[in-house]
Amino acid sequence: MSILPRWPKRPIILAADNSKGPWGGDGGTPGGGPRNPWSVPPGGRKPAGGPARPTALDDFLKRARGGGGGHGGGGGGFPGLPPGANARVLWAIGAGILVVLWLLFTCIHQVGPQQRGVVTYLGRYAGTLSPGVQITPPAPFARVQDVDVQRFRTENFPRGDGVNLALTGDQNIVDLTYSVRWNVANPRDYVFQLAQPEETVRAAAESAMRAVIATTTLDQALGGGRTRIEQRVAELTQAILNSYHSGVRIQSVSLNRVTPPAQIVDDFNKVTVAQQEAVAEVNRAKSYAQQVIARAQGEAAQFDRVYSQYRLAPEVTRRRMYYETMEAVLAKSDKTIIEAPGVMPYLPIPNARRLTEAAPAQPAASAQTQSGGGQ
Repeated sequence: MSILPRWPKRPIILAADNSKGPWGGDGGTPGGGPRNPWSVPPGGRKPAGGPARPTALDDFLKRARGGGGGHGGGGGGFPGLPPGANARVLWAIGAGILVVLWLLFTCIHQVGPQQRGVVTYLGRYAGTLSPGVQITPPAPFARVQDVDVQRFRTENFPRGDGVNLALTGDQNIVDLTYSVRWNVANPRDYVFQLAQPEETVRAAAESAMRAVIATTTLDQALGGGRTRIEQRVAELTQAILNSYHSGVRIQSVSLNRVTPPAQIVDDFNKVTVAQQEAVAEVNRAKSYAQQVIARAQGEAAQFDRVYSQYRLAPEVTRRRMYYETMEAVLAKSDKTIIEAPGVMPYLPIPNARRLTEAAPAQPAASAQTQSGGGQ
């Protein structure tokens, strides 16, 4: 079993003078219940020409505001003030508090150590605030925009996993992936000269990259020319932004990936293999040419030495050259030496050596045949 607390007592303002209150006393309505304050009073409405009396609701609101009774000086407000002065004092205090808050929040500015504050008076540039607590005229006469000058921003090309195709100087297509790092060098120009700083930097960097790649061969882009490409792109991008008075400084440009398009990777690999084979063949030809040249140079040096000896002793040198030449020629031919007496009119000298070489081979062949027949 739960016990509910009893109903609280009616407020004093409602409990006092029940016979004249808005709900009246007992007997206001048939059955003794409370009377509706907005209904017609029991005596009926007064004639239109009679004196107007305040209704019960007006009397209640007047009592709640503290303006009724006619006794005392303030009617429940501040002591010693006339009855109409309470609202004016409260409004004045509230307005003063708002003015103080407005001045505090619009005149005092905290600028971080990595920031600079760009001040404008009625939209015109007025100066740049250094780090620390700074004071300016209130808004909307003066405005301060904080700009971070130490944060490095990075723009990646392309955004996401897209394709960024470019045409090289030798009419080849490559897929480029690169990034650009930059920061703010001049806050005033950065705020007033660029409406969309990030998009401006991206457009300038992409234009510079395509201009540099258009003057670069495919081998340079894929090989050792990447450092030079990065340097030239950074310089060209900075020059474009300086022409805009953008207040932006390019820190670096990095080529992350340079590859042929995915649709022609197989064909590109075949071309690469063919180029490597061509380079190998050229290297072999150069090596052979160097050998031939070295041999020719050696023979020329030998001829010069022989000629110098010939000038000193022509007859001896001529005879020696004849013997050396005959020795070189006869070393590759069959020779048969016979004495002069008893020479037959016809002797097949060229076939004599071949006949002597073939003679020992016949006994060996007959020996093999006899061994096979005996088995």
